[in-house]
Amino acid sequence: MGSNTVHLVAVDAQTGGRPTPMSDWKTPLRLVEQLGKDGNIHSKGVKKLVAAVKEAAELGNKLNCDEFIPIATSAVRSAGNSEQVLKEVEKETGVRLEILSGEDEARLTYLAVRRWYGWSAGRITNMDIGGGSLELTTGTEEFPDLAFSLDLGAGRLTHNWFDTDPPAKKKVSMLRDYIDAELVDATKRMRDQGSAGMAVGTSKTLRSLARLTGAAPSSEGPFVKRTLTAPGLRQLINFISRMTAADRADLEGVSSDRSHQIVAGALVAEASMRALGLEKMEICPWALREGVILRRLDKGQG
Repeated sequence: MGSNTVHLVAVDAQTGGRPTPMSDWKTPLRLVEQLGKDGNIHSKGVKKLVAAVKEAAELGNKLNCDEFIPIATSAVRSAGNSEQVLKEVEKETGVRLEILSGEDEARLTYLAVRRWYGWSAGRITNMDIGGGSLELTTGTEEFPDLAFSLDLGAGRLTHNWFDTDPPAKKKVSMLRDYIDAELVDATKRMRDQGSAGMAVGTSKTLRSLARLTGAAPSSEGPFVKRTLTAPGLRQLINFISRMTAADRADLEGVSSDRSHQIVAGALVAEASMRALGLEKMEICPWALREGVILRRLDKGQG
């Protein structure tokens, strides 16, 4: 369960096998927008979450899944009333969500990326932009040397910073400065580790940004090489920041439920690439969900 969607992936899992979905279902949630000024998820958001988890659990039962691995990420993790929310979800659905720490979310995403590209990639630096948080990792092994999770998710920043559609130029500029300041410590420590043999981006936000700058559509499958370049991203920001969310939704690669937050996501991506000294990154089709499945299989319980 992410900040933007509740996603159920059913996998015929076996040790040594690929985490390829047999069934893939999701429903929009945008939970980060259900956070009040007090930092709590309000009652409307809890009801939406309960309904989505219940639907996912029922579908899992219909698919005769032997095991259910329910995880929650940034929006629930950062909520002041997260424990109460977990209890309410469990009471109404029978499902106890496991909240991943930000570092674990980053590490598991990195694991999936490492498995996708292999050892020949050398040092991998990975960026994942979710609805509630930004995960940054770098390393040369199966798990990263450094893993960071920052509250720089596209949905969270949109909710907290933009109050007009399209966003005011001044607000865009202020948000860019804020992101730059938040990235200083993490990106300096990452750069001190050495240059990346491969820079990688995961998440729907980065896939959409790559598509908007000319990468192949998702219909061409996961094995087509897709890249996102810093110059292309800067040009794209100038273009989409002047558009309304409705107009952005008409662009190929942008879904209507995420069109409102793609500007903030692009600002995070551009600032992160600049702070890390990256001119381009590969887009990886595997991310957190695959990392969770791979970790489970590695334990010999698949």
